[in-house]
Amino acid sequence: MRTRTSHSHELKLLLVCLFASLVLIFIVRSTLTTSQEHQTPEETRPKGCAGACDKLPRSLSQALIHYSTSVITPQQTLKEIVVSSRVLEKKSPCNFLVFGLGHDSLMWSSLNYGGRTVFLEEDEAWIKQIKKRFPMLESYHVTYDSKVNQAENLIEVGKGPECTAIGDPRYSMCQLALKGLPAEIYETSWDLIMVDAPTGYYDEAPGRMTAIYTAGMMARNRKRAGETDVFVHDVNREVEDKFSKAFLCEGYMKKQEGRLRHFVIPSYRDETESNRPFCP
Repeated sequence: MRTRTSHSHELKLLLVCLFASLVLIFIVRSTLTTSQEHQTPEETRPKGCAGACDKLPRSLSQALIHYSTSVITPQQTLKEIVVSSRVLEKKSPCNFLVFGLGHDSLMWSSLNYGGRTVFLEEDEAWIKQIKKRFPMLESYHVTYDSKVNQAENLIEVGKGPECTAIGDPRYSMCQLALKGLPAEIYETSWDLIMVDAPTGYYDEAPGRMTAIYTAGMMARNRKRAGETDVFVHDVNREVEDKFSKAFLCEGYMKKQEGRLRHFVIPSYRDETESNRPFCP
């Protein structure tokens, strides 16, 4: 049986390899760009490079150093992280929304290099602490009105017509819809959404009921055609298990690895899909 130490060591090696791959990709792209620039007239070359266009971005170098030296590893396991990272390999640079700000945030932001990664966090003090260490991370405070001990009632509420009607969560009549987020969160077409927060392991905690519901509604209501990959962590717990199946739908589930579930939800904004049921 493997020890926790061996798992942490294995995960650290994976993170270092992932960032080393990012570095290699960046260098190759930069080399190709530089080669192409030498074939164009001087006036067509990008301005402001000053010989630094092929320099490793500070965000990537910081991530590589941080995960190579840190004794703290992300809470997700190696196999769970691989599920999401493989989707990022195909879709990045993209729009990536993460419920939760933690020790893995720098990793997700770096794996989506060149894209936009936004974190929603319940603890304002924690946001300030992380911003001091990694000021490049984009994060916003979010307030949750729900509690885990309300989950049984909320899942019944979610079956009502006001909750299965597709639309912008800001204007929803559904009790499960998060309405206090910055406007740009609702207006962005998210390619990936990760629900790994808020706190949900005791009765008075806010729980992930509203986060899971809102993630599913954002995916269905996305303006841009296509699909949204939604990931929910800690599905070994009752709330995450039941709410992900109910509002992200078992028919949209593509994979479960450990405590992580992966759903792929299509946009319902296409006129040809106006009669699509909430769950397939």
